[in-house]
Amino acid sequence: MITLTINGKEVQTPEGSTILEACQQAGIPVPTLCYDPDLRLAGSCRMCLVEIKGRPLYAASCVAPAENGIIVETESPGIVAARKVILELLSARHNFNCQVCEKNGNCKLQDYCYQYGVKESRFNYGEPTNYPINDPNPFFERDYNKCIMCTRCVRACEDITIARAISVDNRGHHAKIATAFDGNLTDSPCVFCGQCVMVCPTGALTSKVSAGLGRSYEVDKVLTTCSYCGTGCTLELNVKNDRVVGVTSNRTETGSPVNKGALCVKGRFGWDFINSPERLTTPLIKENGEFRKASWDEALDLVAKRLGEIKTEFGADSMAVFTSARVTNEENYIAQKFTRAVLGTNNVDHCARL
Repeated sequence: MITLTINGKEVQTPEGSTILEACQQAGIPVPTLCYDPDLRLAGSCRMCLVEIKGRPLYAASCVAPAENGIIVETESPGIVAARKVILELLSARHNFNCQVCEKNGNCKLQDYCYQYGVKESRFNYGEPTNYPINDPNPFFERDYNKCIMCTRCVRACEDITIARAISVDNRGHHAKIATAFDGNLTDSPCVFCGQCVMVCPTGALTSKVSAGLGRSYEVDKVLTTCSYCGTGCTLELNVKNDRVVGVTSNRTETGSPVNKGALCVKGRFGWDFINSPERLTTPLIKENGEFRKASWDEALDLVAKRLGEIKTEFGADSMAVFTSARVTNEENYIAQKFTRAVLGTNNVDHCARL
């Protein structure tokens, strides 16, 4: 362990930690935009600058190592002034149309501009960027007029998904995130997992499936398990007025021990079946070629009766049970136990076996 002083408070942290990690361990807030604990360090946005006494230059705390005996200030007048300039630079080509942005109320850039009183940028010059929003993929919108080039999406695509579908194209004021040859995502190695949407701190990447259905502060988040396969990924159902309007990631170790916030395209964007009018809401029994609604007791009694009759007439091996990857491991266990112990056959299979 090493000891350093942060804002007049002695802090102990493991050797090898960064100053940002030491601040987080001590509960001292430091603004970040490009930093993400699940991604490799970039140190590009500079929002996490801190002052180290006795040194002429400010240091990006997300990449600066914590050293024994140093004295750090995170909100000195010079640091505050520097962060204001940094926000102006980051916002130089950002469209401040927060009122109609899907990330309104859940945007780190918006939060920091409010915190430091930045309303506009002095660094706008020439014609403003006007990138078209025309990617035809059905899952998420890419509005690079709101991009601040933090590269979190690029690093998520490389480090988490390992798809490498996007990278930085051009340089300087004309730089933007793009696929190879600046094409559509559908023509790239993108698997539409939405990891880039998960880590984006602004409204540059947002879900098309959830667009217009509810702001982040209007929804209740219900922790649950994805129903698509047996992996057991944890996700958050965003519920507004008793209706699911979106899915977000729970990225805490305790809340999401299996996937740590990562989801596939089905888990993140394939939730609209929940509200489908085609879903069955009651058991149906077919009589004379037509379905009629029935109670659960009536339906289960009929199934038990028919299974018993078939077993008596044709034997247990005349029946088979198929289970699903879209139910839990416990439910699949019960299904095979029922097949073997009750029906008396080993004819049980699973849709994901092959």
